[in-house]
Amino acid sequence: MSSVSDSRLRNPDCDDVNVPDRSLRLLSVVIPARDEEGCIASTLEHLHLELKMQAVTHEIVVVDDGSMDRTWSILEGLRASIPPLVPVRNEGPHGFGRAIQRGLVAASGDAVVIMMADASDDARDVVRYWRTLNEGYDCVFGSRFIKGGGTIDYPPVKWALNRMANLFIRLLFGIRLNDTTNAFKAYRKTVIDGCQPILSPHFNLTVELPLKAIVRGYSWTVIPITWRNRRTGIAKLKIREMGSRYFFIVAYVWLEKYFSRGDYRRQDQGRAPPAPA
Repeated sequence: MSSVSDSRLRNPDCDDVNVPDRSLRLLSVVIPARDEEGCIASTLEHLHLELKMQAVTHEIVVVDDGSMDRTWSILEGLRASIPPLVPVRNEGPHGFGRAIQRGLVAASGDAVVIMMADASDDARDVVRYWRTLNEGYDCVFGSRFIKGGGTIDYPPVKWALNRMANLFIRLLFGIRLNDTTNAFKAYRKTVIDGCQPILSPHFNLTVELPLKAIVRGYSWTVIPITWRNRRTGIAKLKIREMGSRYFFIVAYVWLEKYFSRGDYRRQDQGRAPPAPA
């Protein structure tokens, strides 16, 4: 874990305060899937194998979000070989954020990792998320853009838009997190409950959850992660459709931060220990 600790960005708002036992018992990995027949089986098999090898007690909640291909039938066929698999159907209305919310309701773990179905996220990072949460943090955010992180085959236009959007969020909220828009993050279940109501029906949920968690006073840290562009299927994020939706949710949380007078902040004052220097 030394390599993780050395690369971690500390949340400056977290004081070193003794807290009750914060050990976790079950990890729920929530994966939204829409028309992913080309990669869903390999994604789940690899994830389950990695978590099993690392002795992480887990369940894998996969939400079929209105697939028109064989995604659902593949999920049903994998139940025998992957016992922790929990296939769920989102009957509608559909949308990335709605699928994740459906998965969060179905999840029974006290920790949650949100992961993509297209094998772009590394299963080894899921293990590192789990271990870091067990150090006492409420949230663990991954960054592809700090030392130790990286991307493979990132489309140049998408990369440029990503960096501009994240810079805007960093300046607006005054935070050091530089990869807020990435969905691949980890939370204690208490954070998910504390971020209700979740408003985003689409990909803007990727910024709503981490920003709400920060604004509402949950402890967090950052570790480096890797990302690889999908090798099968079609990307579901439509940048032209998401600009105003991202702006809406960022503005909403910003207004909560400065004008809600703390009405939505966490009630308990227990804080996780800071990251090692």
